[in-house]
Amino acid sequence: MRLLALLILGGLCSAAQALTVCADPNNLPFSNRAEEGFENKLVRLLARQLHAKVSYVWWAQRRGFVRNTLTDVRCELWPGVAAGLATMATSRPYYASGYMYVSRADRGLRNLSLEDERLRRLIIGVQLVGDDAMNTPPAHALAALGLIDNVRGFTLYGDYSQPNPPAAIVDAVTHATVDVALVWGPLAGYFAQRSPVPLHLQPVEAATAGWPMRYEIAIGVRRTDAALLRRVNAALDSQRRAIDRLLRDYHVPRTDLNAALELPVPLSAGLSRPESLHADQ
Repeated sequence: MRLLALLILGGLCSAAQALTVCADPNNLPFSNRAEEGFENKLVRLLARQLHAKVSYVWWAQRRGFVRNTLTDVRCELWPGVAAGLATMATSRPYYASGYMYVSRADRGLRNLSLEDERLRRLIIGVQLVGDDAMNTPPAHALAALGLIDNVRGFTLYGDYSQPNPPAAIVDAVTHATVDVALVWGPLAGYFAQRSPVPLHLQPVEAATAGWPMRYEIAIGVRRTDAALLRRVNAALDSQRRAIDRLLRDYHVPRTDLNAALELPVPLSAGLSRPESLHADQ
């Protein structure tokens, strides 16, 4: 009887479902090849709940990321996408965040808004995707407000020979290359904690010039994989508390916890990287 039980258990273990995940190998705080990002750790939580073994398809988030991963059936799950993204089926959101103003604390840039006249006298950093139709909401909003000449763009693609290329925009604030930057919340919160000088974080207003600045974030799967989507939703529900702790550990600003944006750190923080929201398909 014991032998039979062991054989059955061994069969169940060997038959553990494989879960193939699409991820960027060089994009903290989200993911990297060493699996140090919060999306990597989220996948581990889900895989444990689903009794699945994880493997990765590493693919830099360049043009055609979705087409060359989910659509081509190279992988079946993609964490960290905007809820409701048309090119895939998306789970229930597991957090929501927004863009942040990031400045050096010693600059005293408080209570900013995109229509603040002070911005016209400052060098503003903004994240760019590289194509007008797919640019980040802050880039579109600044252009609509006529803030062009004093804006400096930082591509989300960056120099892939360097670690975490999208973090360059926060580095520019730290080194005073720009006065203030508009940065996707998880990137801003994570790298503000690692800055050698204190940085000030403030939420960008919810919408400007018709461009939303806050988004719900979900897990993406192929539109034909309804069964996996149901299982992912159930796992997200089951692991809710662990996911919340994980996001706190990575200093992710949340818009889904309170009516006001909850900051993960004091407004002026430091130690004495929606982002494109994967819209580039």
